[in-house]
Amino acid sequence: MNWNICSCWTGAVVRSITILVVIVTVAELPAVAQSASGNPAPERPWMNVQLSPDERADLVVKEMTLAEKISLLHGTSMKDLSPMSPLAGQSNGGAGYVVGIPRLGIPGIQMSDAAYGVRHSGDNGRYSTALPDDLAGAASWDLDVAYEYGALIGRELRDQGYNMSLGGGVNLAREPRDGRTFEYMGEDPLLAGKMVGQLIKGTQAQHVLGDIKHYALNDQESGRNAVNVNIDKRSMRETDLLAFEIGLRESNAAAVMCSYNRVNGAYACENKYLLTDVLKKAWTFNGFVLSDWGGAHSTAEASAAGLDHEEPGDLFYGAELAKAVNSGQVPLAEVDDHVHRILRSMFARGVIDDPPRKSVVDVVRGFEVAQRIAEQSIVLLKNDRAQLPLDASQLRTIAVIGAHSDLGMLSGGGSAQVDPPGGNAIMPPGEGRTTWQAHIWFPTSPLKAIRARAPAAKVQYDPGTDISSAAALAKAADVAIVFAQQWESEGMDLETLSLPEQQDDLIAQVAAANPHTIVVLETGSPVTMPWAGQVAGILEAWYPGTRGAEAVASILFGDVNPSAKLPITFPKSDTDLPHPTLVKPPKRSTTQPSDSEPWRAIAKGLPVFQVTYDEGLKVGYKWYDAERKEVLFPFGYGLSYTSYSYSNLKLTSGKTIRVSFRLSNTGPRAGAEVAEVYAVLPASAGEPPKRLVGWSKVKLDPGENREVTIEVDPWYLSVFDINRDAWQLQSGEYTFLLGGSSRSLPLKESINLK
Repeated sequence: MNWNICSCWTGAVVRSITILVVIVTVAELPAVAQSASGNPAPERPWMNVQLSPDERADLVVKEMTLAEKISLLHGTSMKDLSPMSPLAGQSNGGAGYVVGIPRLGIPGIQMSDAAYGVRHSGDNGRYSTALPDDLAGAASWDLDVAYEYGALIGRELRDQGYNMSLGGGVNLAREPRDGRTFEYMGEDPLLAGKMVGQLIKGTQAQHVLGDIKHYALNDQESGRNAVNVNIDKRSMRETDLLAFEIGLRESNAAAVMCSYNRVNGAYACENKYLLTDVLKKAWTFNGFVLSDWGGAHSTAEASAAGLDHEEPGDLFYGAELAKAVNSGQVPLAEVDDHVHRILRSMFARGVIDDPPRKSVVDVVRGFEVAQRIAEQSIVLLKNDRAQLPLDASQLRTIAVIGAHSDLGMLSGGGSAQVDPPGGNAIMPPGEGRTTWQAHIWFPTSPLKAIRARAPAAKVQYDPGTDISSAAALAKAADVAIVFAQQWESEGMDLETLSLPEQQDDLIAQVAAANPHTIVVLETGSPVTMPWAGQVAGILEAWYPGTRGAEAVASILFGDVNPSAKLPITFPKSDTDLPHPTLVKPPKRSTTQPSDSEPWRAIAKGLPVFQVTYDEGLKVGYKWYDAERKEVLFPFGYGLSYTSYSYSNLKLTSGKTIRVSFRLSNTGPRAGAEVAEVYAVLPASAGEPPKRLVGWSKVKLDPGENREVTIEVDPWYLSVFDINRDAWQLQSGEYTFLLGGSSRSLPLKESINLK
C-alpha cells in the first residue's frame, strides 16, 4: 500500500465526524442478544456458536438490506488516499475500517498493516514490538518460530483494538531488488508457503483475521500499478502461486489480498483466472478477497471475477455497485456471495464471538520474543579461522564501525514500517517522527550491547564516514566489527544489490588494516560483497527488530550458537540475475500535467508496460543451478559454531516418501542443524535440476546423533499439467539429495515411482 498523497479536511467534515463517532461508538459496543439462560436470543440465531460459520453467515445475509450488504464490501477510506467517508472517524487509526452492522450484532473490521509488527502505533499513542523482518523469520527455517511470530502480532493487534492483520506477504523473490523483499519469505515456494502458513495460523489463533498477500506476481515495486506480468500458467502454478497454495492449506487464512499489477493482461483484482478459477474453485478458498489499497479498477468486471471487497474506499463497491445491482448488471447472488465470505471469516476466526478489547501491550514479552526470533534468524555466512565466537576475556580493544551502530539498527520502510519507541534513534529527540519512506533506526545500540558483553575491553566507535579514520581505528584494535546497511521500502526498488554510500570501500580498507574484521549486514535483500574474501567473518542480521543489537551480540560472543540458513540466494553480481536490468515504466512526459488526485488516475488505469518472466520455473537457486552459475552464498546455506555429519540415507515409499538418515553433531557445542531434502525429478518432467521437498531443524548436543525421518508429500514431487489442469506425479526415477544447503548435499539415493 502507498498513501503518500496529501488531503485536506474541512471544519464541516470534522464536525460531522465528531457527531458520528459518538453515535457509532455507542452502536458498536458488544451487542450480542442473550436470553436469561445465556443462549442466543431467538432474534439473533446466528449467535449460536454450535452452528457452522457458513450457517451463521447465511442467517445474517438473509436479514441484511442491500445497503448493509454493500457497506461490508468496501472501506471508509484512509487519510491521504481517496475521498474520506465521515464514518472513517470510527477507525482505530489503522490502514482500513469497515463499518459494522450494529442492529445485527456485526462489529466493524479494524485493519492494521502488520508485516513485522503493528504499524502506526506511535501516531496512535501506543507501542508495538518490531520483530525481525519476514525474510529474517524465514531464515530460521523453524515453523514454531513462524507461529510465535504471528501470535505476537495477533496479540498486539488485539491489545490495540484491531481485529484484522494485513501481514502475510509471500511473493517469491523473482526480483531480489524488489523493495519489499524483506516483507516476504524468500525464493522457494515450499519454504515460503509453510512459513507464512504458520505465521498466519499464529495470528488467527488470537481471534484476528489473517491475510495472505500480494496475490499474485507483485514481484517488483517499480511501476506496480501499471506493470503487466507475462508468464506461462505452468510456471505460475509451480512457483509464485504454489507458495500461496501451500500457505492457504497450512493456515486457512481469512483473506487474500490481490495485488496492484496486471497478470497476463488483466489486473490481479479483476483477474478471473486468479480469483475464481484458481483461488476459489481449484483451491476451494472459502474466505474473502480484498483489493490492495487502490487496487480495484472496476465494478461489474471485478465482482464477476471474484473480488469481494474494495479498499480503502468505495469508488467501485459503493454507490456504483448499488447501481449495478439495481440495473441487473451485477446479480444480487454475486453480492450475497461476497458478503457471505466476509461474515463466514469473521465467525470462523472468532472476531464476532471474542472481539478485541484494548489493553496495554506486554512490552517485556515483546522484547523477549523479538530477541529470541532474531537470534534464530541471524545467518553466519563466514567464519575463517574460527574468528567467532569472540572471547571477551581475550580482547583488550574492539572497534565498532559504521551504520549508526552507536545508536541503533535499521528497519524496512513503507506500510510495513513499525514506529520505534521514542522516535528515530539517529535523530534528535522530537525530530524522529516516522514518515513515508523515512530511513528509520530502532533504538537498539550495537555499541552498547558489545560493551555489555566485553566490559573489560576498550570499545570505540567510528561512524565510517571518513574511511581513513575508520581504518586507523581498526588497525589499533584486536578486532574490528563493521556494521553495513542497505535500506529498502515499499514504493521503490533497489537500483543494485551493491551496498550504498561507499560501504564496500569502507569494509575493504578496514579489512586491509585489520585481518580480524567481522561484517554485520543490516539488509532486507541479498547484497554483493566484493570484499568477502578479505574479511574473517560475516553475519547477515537482516532488519533485526526491537532487540536486534542484543541478538547480534549474543551471536558474536557465543551466548547463542547460530542456526539460521539463507531463504534466498546471494548472487555474486547483478549480472547473474535472470533480469540484470530492472524493467521500469517509461517516464511520463514533462509536458503532461500532473494529476492533482493520483488515486483517481490509478483507479482509471495507468499506461501499461510489460515484464516477461521468461525464466519461468527457474526461480532463485533453480535459476543458478540450471544456468550453472557460481553464487556468493547459496540458498539454504548457513554456518554454525559446531559441525554436523550425515549418514545412512534410506528411502521408503507409501502415501508419502519417507527420507530417513542419521544426523550427528561432531563438534564441541550444542546446536540446531537444518537438514534439507531436495529431489531431482525424472527428465520427462522438464523441471529445473532440483527442488526443495522437505526439511527438519534438529537440535543436538555435542557428540549426539539421531535418526531423523522427513516425510515428503507426493504433491511436492509433482508437476502441473496444463492440459489436465491438475498436479501430476510423473513415472520414473526420483533422486533425493540430503545435506546442509542447496549446494552441499553429500547423500544421494534414488527410487522409482509410478
